Amino acid sequence: MSTGSAGHGARPLPGPHVRKHGVTREVTGGGTSFRMFLHTADGVRIDSVYNPSAPEKMIVTDTSRPPSRDLVFVIAHGFTGHVDRPHVRRVARVFARYGAVVTFSFRGHGASGGRSTVGDREVLDLAAAVSWARELGHARVATVGFSMGGSVVLRHAALCGEREREREEGDNGLFAGAGAGGPDAVVSVSGPARWFYRGTAPMRRLHWLVTRPSGRLVGRYGLRTRIHHRDWDPVPLSPVEAVPRIAPTPLLVVHGDRDGYFPLDHPRTLAAAAGEHGELWVEPGMGHAENAAPDGLLHRIGDWVAIRAG
Repeated sequence: MSTGSAGHGARPLPGPHVRKHGVTREVTGGGTSFRMFLHTADGVRIDSVYNPSAPEKMIVTDTSRPPSRDLVFVIAHGFTGHVDRPHVRRVARVFARYGAVVTFSFRGHGASGGRSTVGDREVLDLAAAVSWARELGHARVATVGFSMGGSVVLRHAALCGEREREREEGDNGLFAGAGAGGPDAVVSVSGPARWFYRGTAPMRRLHWLVTRPSGRLVGRYGLRTRIHHRDWDPVPLSPVEAVPRIAPTPLLVVHGDRDGYFPLDHPRTLAAAAGEHGELWVEPGMGHAENAAPDGLLHRIGDWVAIRAG
């Protein structure tokens, strides 16, 4: 849920992304999960969790072959979420039936450092998580974002595509050390198409939360979300501008027809910008983001990713 406030504009994914600190381990039903802090390219500590796939629960999407163990889902939560929120853990549990899962808290959220820029520099947080997933040995990476995270996965994939084009042209400067490639599939759930949208009451409240000192106090102490006070400078690439640059990476746009934040013109605009490489699902009766996404939808997304991601 990006609003156009807070923070400086993120430049295209400079590296390196991953420095690891504070490792803890815990045994889960599917093996061993790891929790550690990653450091982004601009030096922010990001609280991150790795969960391996649950082999005994993995779903076969193609009966001609067993489920692949090289797939990992990197989950980008919505504004005011964090890695320990129950709805984020529920998403991780469902996707663990299709592959490994990396979850993390965006800057300014939960135990991560820094302050939220509401969709701008968060692209560097996602880049760190994707690089970590690659480091852990996963050949196929799918990024799945919700609301604010939905806008972040679109822009991250677009910037990664620009990096590959620059490499083909012999210019590695912008992305030197950026890591082992972008995502192999992208899913944006309940995301906006454009910045500064104020057409619904929830978005007007969110703008107050982000742009007013009293609102930022509510965010910090009531929602565990520390919000940057600076305006975007420059304004980052908008989601609808990012979408055409993602091709040929498969893209899925998912939106509920009862979303109280962003009406249906947002996902339809994104799908139109995507053209043939994008797919749109409008979900009857669904509201907004992780809380509103039923398990059945998450399973369908997991199945789509398992088939499309390479």
